[in-house]
Amino acid sequence: MAITLLNPSGLPEVPVYRQVSITSGSKLVFIAGQVACDAEGTTVGEGDLAAQVEQCYLNIGTALAAAGGSFDDVAKLTVYVVDWTPDKMPLLLEGVTRAADRLGTTPVPPATLLGVAALDIPEHLVEIEATAVLG
Repeated sequence: MAITLLNPSGLPEVPVYRQVSITSGSKLVFIAGQVACDAEGTTVGEGDLAAQVEQCYLNIGTALAAAGGSFDDVAKLTVYVVDWTPDKMPLLLEGVTRAADRLGTTPVPPATLLGVAALDIPEHLVEIEATAVLG
């Protein structure tokens, strides 16, 4: 595997992701921010943050498969959530859990969560981009 994920001593252990991603692969894959659209471009889960997070992860999974990889190859995620407040965390985690179940993985690479005022269209509540390293 091209990626080792860890929580080094001296940094807080965050249960939903790892603090550090060490890569040894040779092929970088940069996935544009994915929103909650299906293959036809229809918004999935309008008004439902968990459903939209799930769809974003599934879209990233599709992009990774096209590049010859999977979520095991993700080195870093950046998550943008409209009007973020900490009380939205359970919905975000619910979406991640549902996607992980469908993808058959536990996506825990380092992640950055950013609150934003808006995304490309008003129905989109979240956008997630990924960087992966393939061996």
